[in-house]
Amino acid sequence: MRTDMKNMKNEGGAPAENKMGVMPIEKLLLSMSLPMMISMLVQALYNIVDSIFVSRINEYALRAVSLAFPIQSLMIAVSVGTAVGINAFLSRTLGEKDFEKANTIAVNGIFIELASYVVFAFIGIFASRPFFASQTAIAQVREYGIVYLTICCTAGIGIFMQVVFERLLQSTGRAFHAMVTQGVGAVINLVLDPILIFGYFGMPAMGVAGAAVATVAGQIVAAVLAIVFNLKFNKDIRLSFRGFRPSGELIGNIYKVGVPSIIMQAIGSVMTYGMNLILEAFGAAQTVFGIYFKLQSFIFMPVFGLNNGMVPIIAYNFGAGSRERVVKTMKSSIGYAVCIMLVGLAAMELFPAQLIGLFDEEATSELLVIGVPALRTICLSFCFAGYCIVVGSVFQALGNGVYSMLVSIARQLCVLLPVAWLFSLSGDVNLIWWAFPIAELVSLGMSTYFLMRIHRNIISHIGEKALS
Repeated sequence: MRTDMKNMKNEGGAPAENKMGVMPIEKLLLSMSLPMMISMLVQALYNIVDSIFVSRINEYALRAVSLAFPIQSLMIAVSVGTAVGINAFLSRTLGEKDFEKANTIAVNGIFIELASYVVFAFIGIFASRPFFASQTAIAQVREYGIVYLTICCTAGIGIFMQVVFERLLQSTGRAFHAMVTQGVGAVINLVLDPILIFGYFGMPAMGVAGAAVATVAGQIVAAVLAIVFNLKFNKDIRLSFRGFRPSGELIGNIYKVGVPSIIMQAIGSVMTYGMNLILEAFGAAQTVFGIYFKLQSFIFMPVFGLNNGMVPIIAYNFGAGSRERVVKTMKSSIGYAVCIMLVGLAAMELFPAQLIGLFDEEATSELLVIGVPALRTICLSFCFAGYCIVVGSVFQALGNGVYSMLVSIARQLCVLLPVAWLFSLSGDVNLIWWAFPIAELVSLGMSTYFLMRIHRNIISHIGEKALS
């Protein structure tokens, strides 16, 4: 018996228990989540630094990158949402000890991520110009944005491959390797940003195009590294496309969880696009909104990292029939998420002017007048957001992503955008920001209701078949 197969077989020839089924929950959750939280903090940092470098070109460049965010967010929604479906399905299958099926799920997941990239390459080529024309009448902003978005989409294969191969590592408990890939990609982006934007070390000054090239270069390097790690270290999954044919049944099961997650995250793109249209009449408000999104990523990314560690643990123990471990993982994750969000709340309430100043060396009076009350108002939603984000991921891990989708639709499309539009009619931009905490209250109520429902129908029955 080969010793490097200990994760697949024990000495008796039976599958050995994965650490997600036996390690103490607190230790397991931290070991799975901390690497992802660190790597996502690095990602959030490079998103902020990326915008800081772009802002040194001029405010129009920063506004263009901010207006490109809905399409970039949609790319992330499709890649990550699909990967959430792969992650939950794969982890549950591993919990059931069906290793051959897990291999097939992984290969089908890679295939659909590649197909998704092709779709966005066409969007970058044909939709960039009309997309920017719909959001702004300023020609310079449009031209900056078209160049930036076209590069990010047509060369965006890295983000799709990075995400899917990182999720394969996470699904099998190898969060550290996933952290390394994300960290390396972020560092590549950070190093290349000033070199390509401003033309250091003999490179031509590419401006906004340089920021886009730095972004896709970091993603591609991270993707290559994630592929290498899977092939070399991931013994729970054997990847091979020899004789591959797409399985409609397996792809359908991936999208059963993945499509609601995609829709849930894509709704954020629609919301951002709608808010940009509402804010167009309020001067620098679009720029302030873009700055807020960069800053809030530094707070939300650790929570998303926590979720990435939590989802395979819950899915695995759901498949293994361990109700106690599912419940304990959920409770611990909620506690950590709430604490993280409260730190973010304090930072935005205490230092809004300093945070805005990161993106504008002179911190113009218009940005401060609009931005300070904006940050202080929007961040009130953080009081509830941590709980809602974790609960939504619990739904996905248990195969009920539709609940997460319904909450997201209600919060962002049925409440946030209509309330923001109604408040905009007053002509007071400060009122618009109150739409965010109002929408989060709705999310809190719906998330709690669905959690009670899923506890009654699913969580309380976990393990009953094994006992019988």
